Amino acid sequence: MQNKDACTSIMVGKKASLDGANYIARNEDRVKAIEPKRFLVKPAVKGRHETYVSPYNKVTVALPEEGMRYTSTPTLDQTAGPNEEDGINEANVAASFTESVYANDRVLAYDPYVKNGLAEDSLCTLVLPYIHSAREGVEYTGKLIAELGSAEGNGMQFADADDIWYMEVVTGHQWVAVRIPDDCYAVTPNQVAIEDIDFDDPDNYMWADGIQEFVEEHQLNPDHDRWDFRHIFGTSTQKDRHYNTPRTWFAQRYLSPNASLGQRPEDSEMPFIRKAEFKIANEDIQYVLKSHFNETPYDPMGDAPERKTYRAISLSRTAQSHILQVRNLNKYKTSIHWIELGVPAFNPYVPFFANADDTDESYRNVPEKMNLESAFWLNEALAEVVESHYQEFMEKDEDYQKELNEWARRKIAQVDKEAASLEGQALIDYLTEQNHEIASHYNERTKALFFELLTEGCELSKMSFKMDPNL
Repeated sequence: MQNKDACTSIMVGKKASLDGANYIARNEDRVKAIEPKRFLVKPAVKGRHETYVSPYNKVTVALPEEGMRYTSTPTLDQTAGPNEEDGINEANVAASFTESVYANDRVLAYDPYVKNGLAEDSLCTLVLPYIHSAREGVEYTGKLIAELGSAEGNGMQFADADDIWYMEVVTGHQWVAVRIPDDCYAVTPNQVAIEDIDFDDPDNYMWADGIQEFVEEHQLNPDHDRWDFRHIFGTSTQKDRHYNTPRTWFAQRYLSPNASLGQRPEDSEMPFIRKAEFKIANEDIQYVLKSHFNETPYDPMGDAPERKTYRAISLSRTAQSHILQVRNLNKYKTSIHWIELGVPAFNPYVPFFANADDTDESYRNVPEKMNLESAFWLNEALAEVVESHYQEFMEKDEDYQKELNEWARRKIAQVDKEAASLEGQALIDYLTEQNHEIASHYNERTKALFFELLTEGCELSKMSFKMDPNL
């Protein structure tokens, strides 16, 4: 079974971030240009006796009797599974599922994928409601993989206020995970990313039982003096060098301008984890996820001959993008689930407080056909208009995104101040109300720009001719 998605993931540790939060983030890229997404809060459950069966591949799991409340971004079409993808639960644990990764044929020969094993469509549903820390996210997923097997290669991010863990499941049963150091960041673009594993350091590395014996038995390690997961299980192909590695190159070029000097887009040995050279802001993560080789000859929106050489980070086929900002619960009361709908390059990230029990109707209800009362469709429409006249409209679009980022920072500071004296259901009610206000503000501002640009576009038609004003 092959992955249907092709994403880009970013993780930023709390000592590497400007505000001291842990961040995990990802563009959820799909095959189709239009893949409608919703934003929901799934309620907590108690006393449940149900069995989950995936509509996608029929993986069958007995669900725990109790599960926590969590945010999620499922697809509108559920025939291929829920595909909830990402969220933050009421224990203040965030997760993002998944970064599609691909193993080489040597390792798959001895541990092939399991057709009805765990796949991306089910992972968020089967893991996020039941974990109380980032580390537990890895452990819980690892137990499911041992029991059910994996239907595909997947990279998963888990974060709480203390830790970030990245886990790669690459064959039917083999996986490793690494804790991202607090003062570092990591970027991964659809290829096995984790490098050397220290089996004497279980505080910072985790792995599938028997993985060392599996590699030794089948003579799979190509290196003489190291145990590099990427070398053993990953790929290094022409596709990697045109589809994957250039995205790492561009992200590290921006976040590590000194350390990345000399790296080239097609380098196969760029490090997965890097020290941050400056404190990384939410806006910096946005920039990377919105990027399309800006200010290089490889920008598909430019006119250089190389513009189609490499696959960019921001795509027209991004169903949604998210930044999960995991803040210290005692200090800030709640974490923030930032959502971008449409095309990341052209649309804003909208901040929603995760400790809420409902989402705005414009995000919760998504019609099958375009309707500007739906946040998904509104943002898709704006992106289409901006791209259609990119040179003429991009400056106004960037100003609009900047304006909303400024507004968001002020709004979050105001809400944090008011929320400091609240707790329990009163806090949840207040944050839910604020989320509705945030959605309304972004929707109104987006509609205003959309109609402004649509009107201006009437003057830019190619079906025009300079005419005598008297005719």
